[in-house]
Amino acid sequence: MNYQQVATSILKNVGGKENVSELTHCYTRLRFTLYDTKKANKAYLEEMDEVISVVESGGQFQIVLRNKVKEVHDQIQQLLGDLNTNEETTEADKGSIGNRILNTFTSIFIPIIPAIAASGMLKGILALAVMIATHYWNVDITSYNTYLILEATSNALFHFFPIMIGYVAAKVFKANELIAMVLAATLCYPDLVALMTGDEPVTFLGIGVTLADYTSTVIPIIIAVFIMAYVQRFFERVIPEVLKIIMVPTLTLLVMVPATLIIFGPIGIHLGNFINWLYYIIMDISPTLLGAFIGGIWCVLVIFGAHKAILPIGINDVAQTGQQNLLAFAGAANFSQAGAAAGVFLKTRNKKLKTLSATATVTALFGITEPAIYGVNLRLRKPMIYAVISGAIGGGLMGWGGSYGTAFANQGFLTIPVYIEAGTKAFLCYIIGIAIAFFGAAAMTMLFGFKDVPEEEDATDEGLGDSKADVPNTMTDTKENIPAPIQGKMMPLSDVQDEVFSSGALGEGIAVQPTVGEVVAPANCKVSVLYPTLHAIGLELENGVELLIHIGFDTAELNGKGFEAHVNAGDEISKGTKIVSFDIDEIKAKGYDLTTPIIITNSSQYPNVSIVESNKDGTVS
Repeated sequence: MNYQQVATSILKNVGGKENVSELTHCYTRLRFTLYDTKKANKAYLEEMDEVISVVESGGQFQIVLRNKVKEVHDQIQQLLGDLNTNEETTEADKGSIGNRILNTFTSIFIPIIPAIAASGMLKGILALAVMIATHYWNVDITSYNTYLILEATSNALFHFFPIMIGYVAAKVFKANELIAMVLAATLCYPDLVALMTGDEPVTFLGIGVTLADYTSTVIPIIIAVFIMAYVQRFFERVIPEVLKIIMVPTLTLLVMVPATLIIFGPIGIHLGNFINWLYYIIMDISPTLLGAFIGGIWCVLVIFGAHKAILPIGINDVAQTGQQNLLAFAGAANFSQAGAAAGVFLKTRNKKLKTLSATATVTALFGITEPAIYGVNLRLRKPMIYAVISGAIGGGLMGWGGSYGTAFANQGFLTIPVYIEAGTKAFLCYIIGIAIAFFGAAAMTMLFGFKDVPEEEDATDEGLGDSKADVPNTMTDTKENIPAPIQGKMMPLSDVQDEVFSSGALGEGIAVQPTVGEVVAPANCKVSVLYPTLHAIGLELENGVELLIHIGFDTAELNGKGFEAHVNAGDEISKGTKIVSFDIDEIKAKGYDLTTPIIITNSSQYPNVSIVESNKDGTVS
């Protein structure tokens, strides 16, 4: 579909820009508020290949499209320019600011988890290979070409982390992904890195730039891309259409590169300077307190990239005194992350999460904690809390015992010998400290638990119901049963009081009058669409079936009130996973019809869709 062409044709035939008062969209349709509906060419619009039907309802001129509603909406919005358009996806109040920030971070990091896990595992394998080669054959393999190539592979992600983060953040914040990558790549460009880490002052148009190395950082690029999204949209509104393709990205970069170097980058630097100052203050008060502080907060600093700001403390201590305690305390944090991930491995019933947590445990034991942090513990939240507590206890013991290392080395199994020279008491406190951190986090995770991602076999009957759509598999000519994703009274789709659904224009399916306010995954699937208003859900089942679950009619007007999301768009989830819950009484009290169509949107690929009622009274239970 040529979105721009379709958008242009639709806008022209609703009477042009001057006839549009407001434009919104939901999962299935564009919703225009027109000054004069008589100016719209309804007959022409209905004849367009991309349009299923045109509906006039509730003071809106609604155009139902076959797919890609959002893409067409965005193109029309650009054509409308300064018109105050909006989506029916206004962010609902989803909890505290802290939760929303954490959800944003999770959305950014989850897509990068496979790359983080692969890089971390490779680092662990290389570290093990170095140890074996040195111990058994007295050979240093770190100068071999093979080692150097694999080391570059393991380090590439972390060195160029801002580029990866920039791409995913742009998708989350709805900015241009490639421009965000260019912005991030600028921070990692070798000549700029050399300039920003040199001894000479750096200025931009006479304005001083804070010297810093932004490779491997996280926060600066996330903030920069967040602001970039607004800068980009501003230029898209004010620049003529004919110049947009060139001028929008050019001006966006011209604004954002210096703004990042002058404003957003230094935010992380100043945070690090504050932590540096705080480190020595706490050290003077109590080494035990310092050990607990670093052991607890170290991996939190890793999340924000702020840990790099205090690494010079350890480097300077080794250079001046031949010993450092910073990474001893950081070791407690690393082992606590490994322990929490191990606890998840032992407790979870989800096969994919079990595999991921096992890998994360191994890499964290070798000092590579990113897979454990981003892939497991932060994602599940409670294991991260257990890790912080256990790391603080272990670090506190190390501080009390005077543990220190004689080299500046990454913290894991392979660097334990670095702490032997500190003496019997100090070394024992280090060993006991990492044991407390590891086993404490693992035990807390297993005892106090976390909200697990359901196993494939979980909840196959409870909450799903036995009513199924028998969908022939076109490859095997066999039938596959799809359980209903919602409990309630089943009714024919033709009885629905919305002609778009009742006509079958969007596909075959059923409708349900919900008796339980939950939508669950009917099979292993990907959440292809989850509107922030939470009234519409798109699922791509692993057998190829595409489902649309539309909770009620006009419920988008609630802006998410009465709804709660339990997954994010893009998540791959197991059968039985709760997707959205909603308060039936609250929504009905506000006068909304909760009849929920469940549509197989690609039903044209399955010519023999049938509905099987398991309960004699026609309910789905």
